[in-house]
Amino acid sequence: MKSVEELLAIKNKIKNQVDVRREDDQRVRIVIGMATCGIAAGARPVMTAFLDELAKRNLGHVTVSQTGCIGMCKLEPIVDVYVPGEEKVTYIKMTPEKAVRVVNDHIVNKNVVTEYTIGSSEK
Repeated sequence: MKSVEELLAIKNKIKNQVDVRREDDQRVRIVIGMATCGIAAGARPVMTAFLDELAKRNLGHVTVSQTGCIGMCKLEPIVDVYVPGEEKVTYIKMTPEKAVRVVNDHIVNKNVVTEYTIGSSEK
């Protein structure tokens, strides 16, 4: 660091990242399965894609957190989306590209991406 401005910029960047991971009952919550099965299937890049897209769009009403094994290892990476007042939506076999679409379609435009959901694999 060469200046106080640089330090403040770093502080603000980290603060925004921490705010995205804070939990609140009135916020949309994105929960990513990060057990070894999820990580092996690519959950880490999926989580990064969610965090990056939310930050890019400045969506402060959305939190991202991680959980352990969700129990359906063959469908990993798995992501649960909780919108207050609505049913939980479980997305399966997620990729970073799918994560960007989920943010755009589900979080921003309120349209569940049904072809990525758990119900779509059972048909």
